[in-house]
Amino acid sequence: MVHMLDLVADCRNCAGLCCVALPFTRSADFAFSKDGGEPCPNLAPDFGCGVHDRLRPLGMIGCTTYDCFGAGQAVTQGLYDGRDWRSDPARASEMFEVFGSVRRLHEMLFYLTDARDELIRTAAEDNLLERISSLVATTESLTLTTPYDVLGVDVDAHRLEVGPLLREASVALRAHLEQGVDVDRVRRDDLAGQGLSDLDLRAADLRGKLLIGADLHDADLRGADLLGADLRGCDVRGADLRNALFLTQMQVNAATGDGATRINPTLTRPSHWA
Repeated sequence: MVHMLDLVADCRNCAGLCCVALPFTRSADFAFSKDGGEPCPNLAPDFGCGVHDRLRPLGMIGCTTYDCFGAGQAVTQGLYDGRDWRSDPARASEMFEVFGSVRRLHEMLFYLTDARDELIRTAAEDNLLERISSLVATTESLTLTTPYDVLGVDVDAHRLEVGPLLREASVALRAHLEQGVDVDRVRRDDLAGQGLSDLDLRAADLRGKLLIGADLHDADLRGADLLGADLRGCDVRGADLRNALFLTQMQVNAATGDGATRINPTLTRPSHWA
């Protein structure tokens, strides 16, 4: 059975796939532009980052927020048996494409596993738990085959199957919680820069909300659905994010928290929160 810790990036067992496969454009998140398939100039011979301890001061904030949901090591060590794009350049473009598909499947696995674990924890709806667990197994099986088989997966079609079930799980799980008294304050989609500090937003539906630069410090977000919410620069100092649904490491990394911010133990407290 897949666990949340299986979906955590382990850069030591990856061949720097995200540092090569992914493109980025010079912006507030990146100090320079890079094409997909082009190695980052900061990538070291051992596939580590040569400026890892200075990424944010150097303007590479995007690198500190990115997370592959464990796809990097799954592709490098699992699907390619430890081979890498440098030692096998003829298959480099294939590896990068496989990495992209596995990363998307692992993201879905993260959400499905989160829903499954919360359904188990709350003892909610046996039928829904059974359907979620079945889709977890199906999604995981798509990543444990061969590179050729992974490239044959219609990831977009699979997402269309996963999405409605995640929505159903969200509704069911939040129905078992006491709704926060301030949820009406966050009904609209664009909440960028809004002052929402100290609000009781338990079990709120914040799915896909634009929360860039919003002030959520000391807010109670327990049980809130945060799937796809944009938390870049969002102030969550002192906020309670325990058991928030579908909260990812990327969202945590993009937000601004502190030692008083409460998150689930499956997530890592970013160093820039100190």
